[in-house]
Amino acid sequence: MTGAADHTATDRTAAGQDATGHDAGEHDSIGHDVARDDPADAGQLRRVVGASVIGTALEWYDFFIYGFAVTLVFNELFFVTGDPATGVIVGFATFGVGFAVRPLGGFVFGHLGDRIGRRSTLVITTLVMGVSTGLIGLLPTYDSIGVAAPILLTVLRMCQGLGAGAEFGGASTLLAEHAPAHRRGFFTSFAQTGVQLGLLSGTLVFLLVETLPRQSVLDWAWRVPFLFSFALIAVALYVRLRVAESPVFQRLARQRTEVALPVSDALRRYPRNFLIGIGAHVCDTAVVYIYATYSLAYLTKSLALPRWVGLTGVVAFGVVVIVLQPVYGALSDRIGRRPLNLVGVVFTAAFAFPFFLLLDTREPVLIWLALVVATAFGLAPMIAVQPAFYAELFGARVRYTGFAASREIGAALAGFSPLVAAALVAQAGGRGWPVAWWMIGTAAVSFVAFLLSAEGRDVDIAAADTSGVARR
Repeated sequence: MTGAADHTATDRTAAGQDATGHDAGEHDSIGHDVARDDPADAGQLRRVVGASVIGTALEWYDFFIYGFAVTLVFNELFFVTGDPATGVIVGFATFGVGFAVRPLGGFVFGHLGDRIGRRSTLVITTLVMGVSTGLIGLLPTYDSIGVAAPILLTVLRMCQGLGAGAEFGGASTLLAEHAPAHRRGFFTSFAQTGVQLGLLSGTLVFLLVETLPRQSVLDWAWRVPFLFSFALIAVALYVRLRVAESPVFQRLARQRTEVALPVSDALRRYPRNFLIGIGAHVCDTAVVYIYATYSLAYLTKSLALPRWVGLTGVVAFGVVVIVLQPVYGALSDRIGRRPLNLVGVVFTAAFAFPFFLLLDTREPVLIWLALVVATAFGLAPMIAVQPAFYAELFGARVRYTGFAASREIGAALAGFSPLVAAALVAQAGGRGWPVAWWMIGTAAVSFVAFLLSAEGRDVDIAAADTSGVARR
């Protein structure tokens, strides 16, 4: 996938590696069916999958609940402007700030992940995300301390972004490097399952909060989802400390073949793939936050529908993604990552206008149908294969950095999508059609990236450097 797959393996074999990228004379479970060949490896793989799902779910619960709070309460408690619509726009601006700092998190923690290990770095990101989210629940509001309240909230949102910038790349890399090669798409798809569980659990928590009287929500109940994060830190740390470090990284550490500056090495060896990684994440980032976050504001502010309509739709959205992730992941092991990426991005563009037409009916069932269809055939295929797709873009020595940094730059470019959507709808007098054009534009960017990408299903994930030999 590097654009240099026609090079030879001379440098690698000269260094004492066999044709698969492993050390000569050294054998392990990478690329084999671990469930068949080694029960101990199979048990470890199950623990890695479980830790990835639980840890990622808890961290992304933290990241998602900020978006729900912006729509439902922050415009009244922190971003007091006198105009609810303006308060939502300002709130979504701070929501996007979390994306702006995610590339920094990808570079910083990606460097650590390629230097000290994938698991150790994930423990650090868990603490960063969990503590910053819990502290949001302790913040005084605008009525108490004035403008300092939104400033402190924005700082903590930036901390969330730092943690999120390395979370998914690290969890996916750890999964990919533990998984058997011929089922890599299936096993790594569970990293996305964890993300959607975080979205679903955050939505359910706010559904419960919204059952309380509005004044109770504004007085104290909005804090509960954030304070709950302090308890979740312990759970996430427990599951992550029980898994072994990636066998690929362990080999690199034994051979002392880690690179001193993974960032510069990733950019020097994989410039084409780095750019592909940026573009590939633009569409799914833009649309997932339109579906899961901005649609709540659109339904409640522009269409004057009860909050439960949008929240219920997001629950349905999350369930569909959770169910389909392993299905699409397994399918990618058969037909490849590239076809599913292309199908997903084309459907997303084609369904952009129908999506808003269904929302504008104000019929709950049709609104839920819009979210489910958009997810099942557009978003779900792209994000299911994303962990394997990115892991296969970079060699083992710089995989964490290349994965996290390129992906998070793409996230930063599209992370302000709810803000853009809110501004476009305000300019259009409450109509959603300009947002559909925005979705099509982001889909076009990712379509080009996927079109330029090479199929990575057969990449040797254990190779320290795949710029010379991209296939196993």
